[in-house]
Amino acid sequence: MKKTQMILDVHEKPQAGKWIALSIQHLFAMFGATILVPLLTGLSPAVTLLASGVGTLAYLIITRGKIPAYLGSSFAFIVPIITVSQTQGVGEALFGCFLAGVVYGIVALVIFRFGAGWLHKLLPPVVIGSVVIVIGLALAATAVDMASTQQVTHPLPDTVEEFQALPGTVEQVDEDAGTVTVKTYSLKHFSVALATLAFAVVASLFFRGFLSLIPILVGITGGYAVAMAIGLVDFAPLREAAWLALPEFTAPVVSWTAALVIVPVALVTLAEHIGHLMVTSNIMDRDLAKDPGLHRSILGDGVATSLAALIGAPPNTTYGENIGVMAMTRIFSVFVIGGAATAAIAFSFVGKLSALISTIPPAVMGGVSILLFGVIASAGLRMMVENQIDFGDKRNLVIASVVLVIGVGGAALKFAGIHFEVEGMALATVTGILLNLILPSNREDDGASVEEAA
Repeated sequence: MKKTQMILDVHEKPQAGKWIALSIQHLFAMFGATILVPLLTGLSPAVTLLASGVGTLAYLIITRGKIPAYLGSSFAFIVPIITVSQTQGVGEALFGCFLAGVVYGIVALVIFRFGAGWLHKLLPPVVIGSVVIVIGLALAATAVDMASTQQVTHPLPDTVEEFQALPGTVEQVDEDAGTVTVKTYSLKHFSVALATLAFAVVASLFFRGFLSLIPILVGITGGYAVAMAIGLVDFAPLREAAWLALPEFTAPVVSWTAALVIVPVALVTLAEHIGHLMVTSNIMDRDLAKDPGLHRSILGDGVATSLAALIGAPPNTTYGENIGVMAMTRIFSVFVIGGAATAAIAFSFVGKLSALISTIPPAVMGGVSILLFGVIASAGLRMMVENQIDFGDKRNLVIASVVLVIGVGGAALKFAGIHFEVEGMALATVTGILLNLILPSNREDDGASVEEAA
Protein backbone atom coordinates (compact mmCIF):
# COMPACT_ATOMS: atom_id res chain seq x y z
CA MET A 1 0.00 0.00 0.00
CA LYS A 2 1.20 3.47 -0.81
CA LYS A 3 1.67 5.63 2.24
CA THR A 4 0.24 9.14 2.31
CA GLN A 5 2.88 11.80 2.75
CA MET A 6 2.92 13.98 5.85
CA ILE A 7 1.56 17.51 5.59
CA LEU A 8 3.51 18.64 8.66
CA ASP A 9 6.17 16.64 10.52
CA VAL A 10 6.62 16.81 14.28
CA HIS A 11 8.93 19.83 14.38
CA GLU A 12 7.30 21.83 11.58
CA LYS A 13 5.24 24.88 12.50
CA PRO A 14 1.99 25.73 10.71
CA GLN A 15 1.31 29.26 9.55
CA ALA A 16 0.01 31.49 12.34
CA GLY A 17 -3.51 31.77 10.92
CA LYS A 18 -3.88 28.02 10.47
CA TRP A 19 -2.19 27.13 13.75
CA ILE A 20 -5.15 28.22 15.88
CA ALA A 21 -7.74 26.26 13.88
CA LEU A 22 -5.61 23.11 13.80
CA SER A 23 -5.11 23.25 17.58
CA ILE A 24 -8.79 23.97 18.28
CA GLN A 25 -9.64 20.91 16.20
CA HIS A 26 -7.63 18.74 18.61
CA LEU A 27 -9.18 20.53 21.58
CA PHE A 28 -12.68 19.71 20.35
CA ALA A 29 -11.72 16.09 19.64
CA MET A 30 -10.65 15.45 23.23
CA PHE A 31 -13.04 17.74 25.07
CA GLY A 32 -16.11 15.54 25.40
CA ALA A 33 -14.33 12.47 26.77
CA THR A 34 -11.97 14.46 28.99
CA ILE A 35 -14.83 16.36 30.64
CA LEU A 36 -16.98 13.24 31.00
CA VAL A 37 -14.55 11.56 33.44
CA PRO A 38 -14.67 14.30 36.13
CA LEU A 39 -18.44 14.55 35.72
CA LEU A 40 -18.73 10.83 36.50
CA THR A 41 -16.20 10.81 39.34
CA GLY A 42 -17.19 14.06 41.06
CA LEU A 43 -13.94 15.88 40.26
CA SER A 44 -13.68 19.40 38.83
CA PRO A 45 -14.01 19.71 35.01
CA ALA A 46 -12.03 22.97 35.05
CA VAL A 47 -9.15 21.41 36.99
CA THR A 48 -9.28 18.43 34.63
CA LEU A 49 -8.90 20.72 31.61
CA LEU A 50 -5.96 22.43 33.29
CA ALA A 51 -4.31 19.10 34.12
CA SER A 52 -4.88 17.88 30.59
CA GLY A 53 -3.09 20.88 29.10
CA VAL A 54 -0.22 20.90 31.60
CA GLY A 55 0.20 17.12 31.34
CA THR A 56 0.34 17.25 27.55
CA LEU A 57 3.02 19.96 27.61
CA ALA A 58 5.03 17.94 30.14
CA TYR A 59 4.72 14.87 27.91
CA LEU A 60 5.94 16.77 24.85
CA ILE A 61 8.96 18.04 26.78
CA ILE A 62 9.88 14.62 28.19
CA THR A 63 9.58 12.96 24.77
CA ARG A 64 11.78 15.70 23.25
CA GLY A 65 8.97 16.89 21.05
CA LYS A 66 9.13 13.73 18.93
CA ILE A 67 5.76 12.15 19.78
CA PRO A 68 2.65 14.17 18.89
CA ALA A 69 0.22 12.94 21.52
CA TYR A 70 -2.53 14.69 23.44
CA LEU A 71 -3.25 13.48 26.98
CA GLY A 72 -6.73 13.56 28.43
CA SER A 73 -8.69 11.89 31.24
CA SER A 74 -8.35 8.10 31.47
CA PHE A 75 -11.59 6.08 31.53
CA ALA A 76 -9.83 3.08 33.09
CA PHE A 77 -9.73 4.78 36.50
CA ILE A 78 -13.41 5.79 36.68
CA VAL A 79 -14.65 2.78 38.67
CA PRO A 80 -11.79 2.66 41.24
CA ILE A 81 -11.96 6.46 41.77
CA ILE A 82 -15.70 6.27 42.42
CA THR A 83 -15.23 3.25 44.73
CA VAL A 84 -12.56 4.95 46.85
CA SER A 85 -14.34 8.32 46.84
CA GLN A 86 -17.51 6.76 48.23
CA THR A 87 -15.78 4.67 50.88
CA GLN A 88 -12.91 6.97 51.93
CA GLY A 89 -12.91 10.30 50.14
CA VAL A 90 -11.86 12.16 47.00
CA GLY A 91 -8.45 13.09 48.44
CA GLU A 92 -7.66 9.45 49.15
CA ALA A 93 -8.61 8.51 45.59
CA LEU A 94 -6.28 11.20 44.27
CA PHE A 95 -3.43 9.74 46.34
CA GLY A 96 -3.94 6.39 44.61
CA CYS A 97 -3.92 8.16 41.24
CA PHE A 98 -0.67 9.91 42.15
CA LEU A 99 1.01 6.59 42.93
CA ALA A 100 -0.30 5.16 39.64
CA GLY A 101 1.80 7.79 37.90
CA VAL A 102 4.77 6.76 40.02
CA VAL A 103 4.33 3.17 38.81
CA TYR A 104 4.62 4.46 35.24
CA GLY A 105 7.91 6.10 36.20
CA ILE A 106 9.27 2.88 37.70
CA VAL A 107 8.35 0.91 34.56
CA ALA A 108 10.02 3.59 32.42
CA LEU A 109 13.23 3.25 34.45
CA VAL A 110 13.22 -0.54 34.04
CA ILE A 111 12.83 -0.17 30.27
CA PHE A 112 15.61 2.44 30.19
CA ARG A 113 17.93 0.12 32.12
CA PHE A 114 17.22 -3.15 30.32
CA GLY A 115 16.00 -1.91 26.95
CA ALA A 116 12.82 -2.56 24.96
CA GLY A 117 14.08 -5.50 22.89
CA TRP A 118 11.56 -7.71 24.64
CA LEU A 119 8.80 -5.54 23.20
CA HIS A 120 9.76 -6.43 19.63
CA LYS A 121 9.47 -10.13 20.43
CA LEU A 122 6.23 -9.80 22.36
CA LEU A 123 4.44 -7.66 19.77
CA PRO A 124 4.86 -8.93 16.19
CA PRO A 125 2.70 -7.34 13.43
CA VAL A 126 -0.18 -9.82 13.82
CA VAL A 127 -0.54 -8.91 17.50
CA ILE A 128 -0.02 -5.18 17.05
CA GLY A 129 -2.36 -4.96 14.06
CA SER A 130 -5.13 -6.85 15.87
CA VAL A 131 -4.76 -4.69 19.00
CA VAL A 132 -4.85 -1.50 16.91
CA ILE A 133 -8.10 -2.66 15.31
CA VAL A 134 -9.47 -3.35 18.79
CA ILE A 135 -8.50 0.16 19.93
CA GLY A 136 -10.61 1.61 17.15
CA LEU A 137 -13.57 -0.75 17.33
CA ALA A 138 -13.80 -1.21 21.11
CA LEU A 139 -15.34 2.25 21.38
CA ALA A 140 -17.57 1.82 18.33
CA ALA A 141 -20.60 1.16 20.51
CA THR A 142 -19.86 4.29 22.52
CA ALA A 143 -19.71 6.39 19.36
CA VAL A 144 -23.00 5.00 18.07
CA ASP A 145 -24.61 5.43 21.49
CA MET A 146 -23.57 9.09 21.61
CA ALA A 147 -24.82 9.56 18.07
CA SER A 148 -28.24 7.98 18.36
CA THR A 149 -29.59 8.32 21.91
CA GLN A 150 -30.95 11.02 24.18
CA GLN A 151 -31.63 11.27 27.89
CA VAL A 152 -35.20 12.02 28.95
CA THR A 153 -36.34 12.77 32.51
CA HIS A 154 -39.74 11.45 33.67
CA PRO A 155 -41.64 11.74 36.96
CA LEU A 156 -40.81 8.78 39.18
CA PRO A 157 -43.53 6.12 38.60
CA ASP A 158 -45.69 5.01 41.52
CA THR A 159 -45.68 1.29 40.71
CA VAL A 160 -43.14 -1.29 39.61
CA GLU A 161 -45.20 -2.00 36.50
CA GLU A 162 -45.09 1.65 35.43
CA PHE A 163 -41.35 1.76 36.15
CA GLN A 164 -40.72 -1.30 33.97
CA ALA A 165 -42.87 0.21 31.21
CA LEU A 166 -40.61 3.26 30.88
CA PRO A 167 -39.19 3.51 27.34
CA GLY A 168 -35.44 3.01 27.03
CA THR A 169 -32.74 2.21 29.56
CA VAL A 170 -32.84 3.68 33.06
CA GLU A 171 -29.79 5.87 33.66
CA GLN A 172 -30.51 7.54 37.01
CA VAL A 173 -33.18 7.57 39.71
CA ASP A 174 -33.43 10.68 41.88
CA GLU A 175 -35.83 9.90 44.71
CA ASP A 176 -35.39 13.31 46.33
CA ALA A 177 -36.46 15.10 43.14
CA GLY A 178 -38.99 12.41 42.27
CA THR A 179 -37.57 11.85 38.79
CA VAL A 180 -36.05 9.07 36.71
CA THR A 181 -33.77 9.60 33.71
CA VAL A 182 -33.88 7.13 30.83
CA LYS A 183 -31.84 6.80 27.64
CA THR A 184 -33.82 6.26 24.46
CA TYR A 185 -33.18 6.09 20.74
CA SER A 186 -33.66 9.40 18.94
CA LEU A 187 -33.89 9.72 15.16
CA LYS A 188 -33.42 13.48 15.53
CA HIS A 189 -30.13 13.04 17.34
CA PHE A 190 -28.95 10.36 14.92
CA SER A 191 -29.76 12.68 12.01
CA VAL A 192 -27.54 15.35 13.57
CA ALA A 193 -24.75 12.78 13.97
CA LEU A 194 -25.07 11.69 10.33
CA ALA A 195 -25.01 15.32 9.21
CA THR A 196 -21.86 15.88 11.29
CA LEU A 197 -20.27 12.80 9.76
CA ALA A 198 -21.22 13.96 6.27
CA PHE A 199 -19.65 17.39 6.82
CA ALA A 200 -16.39 15.78 8.01
CA VAL A 201 -16.27 13.28 5.12
CA VAL A 202 -16.98 15.94 2.49
CA ALA A 203 -14.33 18.23 3.97
CA SER A 204 -11.78 15.41 3.99
CA LEU A 205 -12.42 14.18 0.43
CA PHE A 206 -13.59 17.16 -1.57
CA PHE A 207 -12.36 20.37 0.09
CA ARG A 208 -9.12 21.93 -1.07
CA GLY A 209 -6.53 24.02 0.71
CA PHE A 210 -6.70 24.68 4.42
CA LEU A 211 -10.28 23.41 4.87
CA SER A 212 -9.13 19.94 3.80
CA LEU A 213 -6.78 19.91 6.80
CA ILE A 214 -9.49 20.49 9.42
CA PRO A 215 -12.25 18.00 8.49
CA ILE A 216 -13.09 17.21 12.11
CA LEU A 217 -13.47 20.88 12.99
CA VAL A 218 -15.60 21.41 9.88
CA GLY A 219 -17.76 18.43 10.87
CA ILE A 220 -18.23 19.65 14.44
CA THR A 221 -19.03 23.20 13.29
CA GLY A 222 -21.52 22.01 10.68
CA GLY A 223 -23.12 19.51 13.03
CA TYR A 224 -23.39 22.14 15.75
CA ALA A 225 -25.18 24.49 13.33
CA VAL A 226 -27.65 21.73 12.40
CA ALA A 227 -28.22 20.85 16.07
CA MET A 228 -28.79 24.51 16.91
CA ALA A 229 -31.27 24.89 14.03
CA ILE A 230 -33.45 22.04 15.31
CA GLY A 231 -33.24 23.03 18.96
CA LEU A 232 -30.80 20.49 20.41
CA VAL A 233 -28.35 23.04 21.83
CA ASP A 234 -28.87 24.13 25.42
CA PHE A 235 -27.32 27.55 26.03
CA ALA A 236 -28.15 27.58 29.77
CA PRO A 237 -24.59 26.61 30.84
CA LEU A 238 -23.22 29.46 28.72
CA ARG A 239 -25.54 32.04 30.27
CA GLU A 240 -24.80 30.88 33.81
CA ALA A 241 -21.01 30.65 33.45
CA ALA A 242 -18.72 33.44 34.63
CA TRP A 243 -16.16 34.96 32.27
CA LEU A 244 -13.27 34.25 34.61
CA ALA A 245 -13.28 31.47 37.17
CA LEU A 246 -10.43 30.02 39.22
CA PRO A 247 -10.48 26.20 39.22
CA GLU A 248 -11.16 24.57 42.59
CA PHE A 249 -8.13 22.45 43.45
CA THR A 250 -8.21 19.34 45.67
CA ALA A 251 -5.11 17.91 47.33
CA PRO A 252 -4.40 14.17 47.72
CA VAL A 253 -4.75 12.56 51.14
CA VAL A 254 -2.40 9.71 52.04
CA SER A 255 -4.21 6.37 52.11
CA TRP A 256 -2.43 3.10 51.42
CA THR A 257 -5.76 1.29 51.32
CA ALA A 258 -6.83 3.51 48.44
CA ALA A 259 -3.48 2.85 46.78
CA LEU A 260 -4.12 -0.90 46.81
CA VAL A 261 -7.38 -0.33 44.94
CA ILE A 262 -6.20 2.20 42.34
CA VAL A 263 -2.49 1.53 41.68
CA PRO A 264 -2.96 -1.90 40.02
CA VAL A 265 -5.01 -0.19 37.30
CA ALA A 266 -1.75 1.35 36.07
CA LEU A 267 -0.62 -2.09 34.94
CA VAL A 268 -3.71 -2.26 32.76
CA THR A 269 -3.38 1.23 31.27
CA LEU A 270 0.26 0.55 30.41
CA ALA A 271 -1.00 -1.85 27.76
CA GLU A 272 -3.32 0.86 26.47
CA HIS A 273 -0.44 3.33 26.32
CA ILE A 274 1.77 0.94 24.36
CA GLY A 275 -1.10 0.25 21.97
CA HIS A 276 -1.61 3.96 21.30
CA LEU A 277 2.12 4.43 20.74
CA MET A 278 2.09 1.60 18.20
CA VAL A 279 -0.85 3.22 16.39
CA THR A 280 0.97 6.53 16.23
CA SER A 281 4.15 4.80 15.04
CA ASN A 282 2.18 3.11 12.29
CA ILE A 283 0.48 6.20 10.92
CA MET A 284 3.75 8.18 11.12
CA ASP A 285 5.78 5.36 9.54
CA ARG A 286 8.51 5.46 12.20
CA ASP A 287 9.39 3.50 15.34
CA LEU A 288 8.61 5.82 18.24
CA ALA A 289 9.35 3.01 20.70
CA LYS A 290 12.98 3.33 19.61
CA ASP A 291 13.24 7.10 19.13
CA PRO A 292 12.63 8.91 21.44
CA GLY A 293 12.01 5.62 23.25
CA LEU A 294 9.19 3.76 24.94
CA HIS A 295 10.65 4.69 28.34
CA ARG A 296 10.28 8.42 27.59
CA SER A 297 6.71 8.00 26.41
CA ILE A 298 5.69 6.01 29.50
CA LEU A 299 7.53 8.44 31.79
CA GLY A 300 5.74 11.38 30.18
CA ASP A 301 2.37 9.71 30.76
CA GLY A 302 3.32 8.96 34.37
CA VAL A 303 4.40 12.53 35.08
CA ALA A 304 1.16 13.84 33.55
CA THR A 305 -0.87 11.44 35.71
CA SER A 306 0.90 12.39 38.95
CA LEU A 307 0.66 16.12 38.20
CA ALA A 308 -3.06 15.75 37.56
CA ALA A 309 -3.61 13.96 40.88
CA LEU A 310 -1.69 16.63 42.79
CA ILE A 311 -4.17 19.34 41.75
CA GLY A 312 -7.36 17.28 41.90
CA ALA A 313 -7.82 15.80 38.41
CA PRO A 314 -8.16 12.20 37.19
CA PRO A 315 -5.16 10.36 35.66
CA ASN A 316 -4.18 11.25 32.10
CA THR A 317 -3.62 9.00 29.11
CA THR A 318 -2.86 9.37 25.41
CA TYR A 319 -6.07 9.90 23.44
CA GLY A 320 -7.26 7.80 20.52
CA GLU A 321 -9.52 10.62 19.34
CA ASN A 322 -6.52 12.86 18.71
CA ILE A 323 -4.60 10.03 17.06
CA GLY A 324 -7.55 9.73 14.70
CA VAL A 325 -7.36 13.44 13.91
CA MET A 326 -3.68 13.10 13.01
CA ALA A 327 -4.38 10.06 10.84
CA MET A 328 -7.06 12.02 8.98
CA THR A 329 -5.12 15.25 8.51
CA ARG A 330 -1.53 13.87 8.21
CA ILE A 331 -0.44 16.77 10.44
CA PHE A 332 1.84 15.57 13.24
CA SER A 333 3.24 18.88 14.42
CA VAL A 334 3.87 19.00 18.17
CA PHE A 335 3.30 22.74 17.91
CA VAL A 336 -0.32 22.02 16.97
CA ILE A 337 -0.66 19.62 19.92
CA GLY A 338 1.04 22.16 22.19
CA GLY A 339 -1.38 24.82 20.96
CA ALA A 340 -4.31 22.59 21.91
CA ALA A 341 -2.77 22.06 25.36
CA THR A 342 -2.29 25.79 25.83
CA ALA A 343 -5.89 26.43 24.78
CA ALA A 344 -7.10 23.83 27.30
CA ILE A 345 -5.19 25.62 30.06
CA ALA A 346 -6.70 28.95 29.03
CA PHE A 347 -10.20 27.47 28.81
CA SER A 348 -9.90 26.13 32.35
CA PHE A 349 -9.84 29.76 33.59
CA VAL A 350 -12.38 31.22 31.12
CA GLY A 351 -15.77 29.96 32.20
CA LYS A 352 -17.65 31.20 29.13
CA LEU A 353 -15.35 29.44 26.66
CA SER A 354 -15.38 26.07 28.41
CA ALA A 355 -19.16 26.39 28.84
CA LEU A 356 -19.56 27.08 25.11
CA ILE A 357 -17.73 23.88 24.21
CA SER A 358 -19.78 21.97 26.76
CA THR A 359 -22.94 22.96 24.84
CA ILE A 360 -21.88 20.77 21.90
CA PRO A 361 -24.51 17.97 21.85
CA PRO A 362 -23.28 14.38 22.32
CA ALA A 363 -24.79 13.55 18.91
CA VAL A 364 -22.30 15.89 17.23
CA MET A 365 -19.33 14.32 19.01
CA GLY A 366 -20.78 10.88 18.25
CA GLY A 367 -20.85 11.71 14.56
CA VAL A 368 -17.15 12.61 14.37
CA SER A 369 -16.25 9.72 16.69
CA ILE A 370 -17.68 7.26 14.16
CA LEU A 371 -15.09 8.49 11.69
CA LEU A 372 -12.19 8.89 14.14
CA PHE A 373 -12.50 5.44 15.72
CA GLY A 374 -12.94 3.87 12.28
CA VAL A 375 -9.74 5.50 11.03
CA ILE A 376 -7.80 3.97 13.93
CA ALA A 377 -9.22 0.50 13.21
CA SER A 378 -8.31 0.89 9.54
CA ALA A 379 -4.73 1.74 10.55
CA GLY A 380 -4.45 -1.69 12.20
CA LEU A 381 -5.83 -3.38 9.11
CA ARG A 382 -3.33 -1.49 6.95
CA MET A 383 -0.50 -2.59 9.22
CA MET A 384 -1.30 -6.27 8.69
CA VAL A 385 -1.74 -5.82 4.93
CA GLU A 386 1.61 -4.00 4.59
CA ASN A 387 3.38 -6.70 6.60
CA GLN A 388 1.73 -9.39 4.44
CA ILE A 389 0.30 -11.31 7.37
CA ASP A 390 -0.63 -14.75 6.07
CA PHE A 391 -4.00 -15.80 7.45
CA GLY A 392 -3.55 -19.13 5.74
CA ASP A 393 -1.21 -19.75 8.67
CA LYS A 394 -3.50 -21.06 11.42
CA ARG A 395 -1.30 -19.50 14.08
CA ASN A 396 -1.89 -15.98 12.75
CA LEU A 397 -5.57 -16.74 12.29
CA VAL A 398 -5.96 -17.91 15.89
CA ILE A 399 -4.09 -14.94 17.39
CA ALA A 400 -6.00 -12.32 15.40
CA SER A 401 -9.37 -14.00 15.94
CA VAL A 402 -9.03 -14.32 19.70
CA VAL A 403 -7.64 -10.79 20.16
CA LEU A 404 -10.43 -9.22 18.09
CA VAL A 405 -13.30 -11.03 19.80
CA ILE A 406 -11.97 -10.48 23.34
CA GLY A 407 -11.22 -6.81 22.68
CA VAL A 408 -14.31 -5.83 20.72
CA GLY A 409 -16.60 -8.08 22.75
CA GLY A 410 -15.53 -6.41 25.99
CA ALA A 411 -14.43 -9.57 27.80
CA ALA A 412 -13.25 -8.97 31.36
CA LEU A 413 -11.12 -10.83 33.89
CA LYS A 414 -12.39 -9.79 37.31
CA PHE A 415 -10.86 -10.52 40.71
CA ALA A 416 -13.50 -10.48 43.44
CA GLY A 417 -12.74 -8.66 46.66
CA ILE A 418 -9.81 -6.55 45.44
CA HIS A 419 -11.67 -4.23 43.03
CA PHE A 420 -9.30 -5.04 40.18
CA GLU A 421 -10.16 -6.20 36.70
CA VAL A 422 -8.55 -6.52 33.27
CA GLU A 423 -10.93 -5.95 30.40
CA GLY A 424 -11.35 -4.91 26.80
CA MET A 425 -8.24 -3.75 25.01
CA ALA A 426 -5.89 -4.49 27.91
CA LEU A 427 -7.08 -8.09 28.19
CA ALA A 428 -6.92 -8.47 24.40
CA THR A 429 -3.32 -7.21 24.40
CA VAL A 430 -2.24 -9.57 27.17
CA THR A 431 -4.01 -12.46 25.45
CA GLY A 432 -2.33 -11.71 22.13
CA ILE A 433 1.09 -11.58 23.79
CA LEU A 434 0.53 -14.90 25.59
CA LEU A 435 -0.73 -16.63 22.44
CA ASN A 436 2.27 -15.33 20.49
CA LEU A 437 4.62 -16.77 23.12
CA ILE A 438 2.82 -20.09 23.62
CA LEU A 439 1.68 -21.15 20.14
CA PRO A 440 4.34 -22.99 18.10
CA SER A 441 5.57 -21.24 14.98
CA ASN A 442 6.97 -22.63 11.76
CA ARG A 443 7.58 -19.22 10.23
CA GLU A 444 10.90 -17.42 10.51
CA ASP A 445 9.39 -13.96 10.25
CA ASP A 446 6.91 -14.23 13.11
CA GLY A 447 9.31 -12.36 15.36
CA ALA A 448 9.21 -9.24 13.23
CA SER A 449 9.96 -6.13 15.19
CA VAL A 450 7.81 -3.20 16.00
CA GLU A 451 10.04 -1.20 13.69
CA GLU A 452 9.18 -3.52 10.78
CA ALA A 453 5.52 -3.40 11.75
CA ALA A 454 5.46 0.37 11.51
